[in-house]
Amino acid sequence: MRAAVLTCSDRCARGEAVDTSGPHVVERLRQAGFEVVELGVVPDDAAALGAVLRRWADEAGVDVIITTGGTGFSPRDVTPEVTLAVVDRRAPGIAELIRLEGLRKTPHACLSRGEAGLRGTTLIVNLPGSLKAVQDGMDALLPILPHAVRMIAGGDHSDAPAR
Repeated sequence: MRAAVLTCSDRCARGEAVDTSGPHVVERLRQAGFEVVELGVVPDDAAALGAVLRRWADEAGVDVIITTGGTGFSPRDVTPEVTLAVVDRRAPGIAELIRLEGLRKTPHACLSRGEAGLRGTTLIVNLPGSLKAVQDGMDALLPILPHAVRMIAGGDHSDAPAR
């Protein structure tokens, strides 16, 4: 399974802050058996973000793109809107699962507007930008991610854990 990680942050893109969330996602994906083939940082800019998401989904052959950052209420936080413009089909349950896991830790998790959806056969998932929120989001996402990738590729539910 091939993955890509994209951090959306003006400060990281300008070199004013160190990206800790993206590398954490990469580490967790690799531990789960994913091959991370793309890693990048873009500013909170709709055109730049959309271009990378389209290129990675359409040309890089990745199964999953995980974004970090740009999901809050700031006027520059555009990741959810760009994601919805790029995907063909929404996957609202994944975004709800991530928020639910975060809400177990802090009521501020409801302030994330992250989305998830499919562009072709690539699943795109938005995580918040803070390291703690990314850790919580990956805790929620990793148990279902391999099964989701197999389903997108045409698999069935035979590998899903029993209830």
